[in-house]
Amino acid sequence: MSDSVDPESPGEDSLPKLTLTVSDADQGTRLDQFIAQHADADLTRNKVQRLISAGLVQVNSETGNKKYKVCAGDKVVIAVQPPEVSELVPENIPLDIVYEDEHLAVVNKPAGMVTHPGVGNFTGTLVNGLLFHFNSLSTIGEGDRPGIVHRLDKDTSGLLLVARNDQSHLQLQGAIRLRMVKRTYLALVCGHLKEETGTIDLPIGRSRQDRRKMRVNGLEAREAVTEYQVKDRYRTYDLLEVNLQTGRTHQIRVHLSHLGHPTFGDPTYGGRESWHKGIFGPERPLGNKLLSIFDRQALHAYRLEFPHPVSREVISLEASIPADFQAVLDLLDNEGR
Repeated sequence: MSDSVDPESPGEDSLPKLTLTVSDADQGTRLDQFIAQHADADLTRNKVQRLISAGLVQVNSETGNKKYKVCAGDKVVIAVQPPEVSELVPENIPLDIVYEDEHLAVVNKPAGMVTHPGVGNFTGTLVNGLLFHFNSLSTIGEGDRPGIVHRLDKDTSGLLLVARNDQSHLQLQGAIRLRMVKRTYLALVCGHLKEETGTIDLPIGRSRQDRRKMRVNGLEAREAVTEYQVKDRYRTYDLLEVNLQTGRTHQIRVHLSHLGHPTFGDPTYGGRESWHKGIFGPERPLGNKLLSIFDRQALHAYRLEFPHPVSREVISLEASIPADFQAVLDLLDNEGR
């Protein structure tokens, strides 16, 4: 086995690459195990699996799969991993903290803020802000996401739970597994759902074609259950209240897109030009007008209800609709009915 680091090689976000060549002795070893054995000592198998899942590992110029068994002569290229928690820098980032005690906090995350450091986003994340504002956060879970019990996509706004110690983190994670935590979203979707209420029970896994995306029945698909209720109908769009029973990556966006009703404004799952090019008449100018004032998916985690990890009191919190989302709804109220 030989290895090299090429800091000049291009790739995901221009990250430096570590290149490993498989020797005869490593023939038949699983890809994630091989990398963990021969790469940097800080690159644990769990971290390797995250990099593979993010599409940041290639074998002979093809996207890697953690179950692949390497062959002698294979060229394995790995993007250098994000910083560890010890390297995270507290940053004085303004945070909208809607609830706080010695055990936990709830933050209203703005759209555009990444929840935790990762590829291409090592600073300016919610975690960097949390490290500045709180003197203690839980250490359970991955090293680059202290305190994070669940996450929100970068361009999804709303309420997010933060654990301030390990015991609270375990209790809150357990409550999520037992579906005692109610996470309710507002979603504006393209087109009209047939039913006023419904449950989408379809497993979600990583896309075979694009490892940065998820899809129904993708690779290593896991149970995913989304409940919805129509709150309002416009001529071309529906406003939904959505409850998560599970918390898969991009779950709401993937499920709604699978039904043919992508989240409005979502460039990844078909909610921008790719859907709107199919509408005609007076709806087309309105759609273009809406897209011109909104540059993200119309998804907001507006209500959060959970049992307190110590007192067991049920805490229910709400976050008002962000100004950019509200501007879309106001325009629809005036021109879209």
